[in-house]
Formats: sequence, C-alpha cells, structure tokens
Amino acid sequence: MSKLSPPGSSTEQDPRNSFVTEESVYGTLLVSGMIVVSGTYGASSWATFLSVLGTVIVFWVAHVYAGTVAGHAVMEGKDIALGTAFKRSLRRSVGFLTSALIPCVLLLIGALRVIPDALAIWLALWVGVVILGALGYRAFALRGSAWTVRILGSLGTATLGIAMILLKALIH
Repeated sequence: MSKLSPPGSSTEQDPRNSFVTEESVYGTLLVSGMIVVSGTYGASSWATFLSVLGTVIVFWVAHVYAGTVAGHAVMEGKDIALGTAFKRSLRRSVGFLTSALIPCVLLLIGALRVIPDALAIWLALWVGVVILGALGYRAFALRGSAWTVRILGSLGTATLGIAMILLKALIH
C-alpha cells in the first residue's frame, strides 16, 4: 500500500520531502555533467566551481520562472495567484540548489588549495553518486517501500552518477 499523499496535503509540504523532487535529481545530474565537461578542458577546481555555480544559478532562476508561469494558471477550476505560483515554484526548486551545495563546497576546497584539484573534482563526482543514492532511497521510503526496495532504488539512482564517473574516466 502506497503512503503517497494527495497534492497540497501537509505531507507534500513537509520540508523533508521537498528535497526528493525531479529538481533534486536534475540538479545533481547537472552538477555532475558540468564537472565532467569541465574535465574535458582540463579545468582547475576553481574554474569548475565557477562554471558549476554559474550554471546552477542560471538553470535555477529559469526553473523558478518557468514554474511560476506554468503554475499561474487555472487548475481544476481554481485561479492560481501569481504570488502563490511563485512560492510553490521556489519551494519545489529548493532541491535544485541544495543538490549542488556539497559538490560546490568540495570544488571550492580544491580551489583554495586545501586539497589537490584532481581530488576535489573526483570527490565532487562521487558525492553526486551518494546524493543520487540518498534521493533514490528517500523516494522509496516516502512510498512506504520495504527496505530491500529502498536499497534497490538507491542503487538504481546512484547508477546514473556512476555512469557520469565512467564518462569522466573515459574522457581522461
């Protein structure tokens, strides 16, 4: 039996659940992809950090804007106010930003020469795998799935992060 709640319910608005969204997964994949692309040009962790940060901010703003425009509509006979649509879009997109935090911190640590560039870049990629795995696990937990399904879901989502790492390894 699924434990999903209907849209607009208090469970959906629970901040712990707002991180398990398409935006969280997409943000993690965007960051990993940017790290891989930066690696093709031999970019330092500083250049990679700036590239990732700038790209995430631009995509996030575009996503919030698109969510606001699309959400400011008539749905099920109700007119959605612009402010309401903006707040919903902001709340929904939190995962997009938070998914980039840890990889960006690792890249910044490399940029500040606390750890070598290559290590910072590889750690940021592996953290992406861990984030994807955690998102997969949490998504299945929210559905009320058994722990075995949660683990399989975690491994399934983490696999895409591993594919990004393999892509980086092939490029180098």
